[in-house]
Amino acid sequence: MLKLPYREVYEMKNLYITGVAGSGKTAIALGMALKLKKEGVNVTYFKPVGSRPKLFGGEDDALLMQEILNMGTDVCKIAPFTAGTSYLSGLNNPEVAMACIKEAYQEISREAELIIIDGATFPYVGAAYGLDVASLAPVFNASILNIIKLDNDLSVDQAIFFNSDFTCRGLSVIGHIFNNVPRQLFAKTEGIFKPILEKKGCTTLGIIPIRPEIASPTVSEFYEALGGELLAGEDNLDRLVEEIIVGAMTMESALKYMRRSGNKAVIMGGDRADMALASLETSTSALILTGGLYPDVKVISRAAEKGVPLILVHSDTYTTIEKLSEISRRIKPGDTIGINTALENIEQHCDWQSIMSSLREE
Repeated sequence: MLKLPYREVYEMKNLYITGVAGSGKTAIALGMALKLKKEGVNVTYFKPVGSRPKLFGGEDDALLMQEILNMGTDVCKIAPFTAGTSYLSGLNNPEVAMACIKEAYQEISREAELIIIDGATFPYVGAAYGLDVASLAPVFNASILNIIKLDNDLSVDQAIFFNSDFTCRGLSVIGHIFNNVPRQLFAKTEGIFKPILEKKGCTTLGIIPIRPEIASPTVSEFYEALGGELLAGEDNLDRLVEEIIVGAMTMESALKYMRRSGNKAVIMGGDRADMALASLETSTSALILTGGLYPDVKVISRAAEKGVPLILVHSDTYTTIEKLSEISRRIKPGDTIGINTALENIEQHCDWQSIMSSLREE
């Protein structure tokens, strides 16, 4: 395959993709890697600080990229370190962790022209021991791309804050991508958010609209995060969850709202049999009962008839919602729709030429 003109003149910096939980960093990393591969660039993937539990023998994102990019490197090298919520108590020697990350990076980078580096759940994860994005980016000769999870106006403040911190440290920030933008915020993103960010020196490299097939988590991912007991619907854990509703309103109000909402997860106490039965008569992807209160047998029976996953958890409703707020869709090997959508999002909604120009190393 012929190399592109810029490949003959320039070396390329690595790309460190960062953002907050649920921003879709790995989907962007996947799309970028596929696009680079499509253009003949020898690209590989590295996740120095993971934060998800290791399933099926390795970090989930690392396993995905290992297969997609046909990497011969062991998963433990692709994702050499995990910083969970209690990692400080078990990390007696931070220097060993850094040495492990650097050794893995050397192996990963041995034959690659460009490395896509995937950030942890938040840019600051690992900061106590110099393992955060700002500390590691110069170690890997990487430019930073920030992915914005757009919940409201405060998301823009957060993006400006991160960008200012990175640039004050002298790091290379090529810009940001608004990812999974809700339809109702798309015009505001174009007309208000983008200009404000650009006045602050933050370059917009893409505005990607939300697509349920890649943005919405599955019931299986909810069940994995919450644990608990699955009482019905075990064959339908692959259903998408596009909205979360808390059944804490009156029956009349709840019915009106639930009838307007499709592919939803409904969260309520296990003692609300009337509300649970009503929700099962609408388009419900999952019913989550909190407080460890075992439901009426009628609820279990109806959920089984409808094929709706019924999950009983012991945490209260507030804690349950907090756990679910950080869940995002994870593309897995074999998810053809998700993989193709990740590439389409980069090709159709991002300024690819500007991204590549920013990665050229003078």
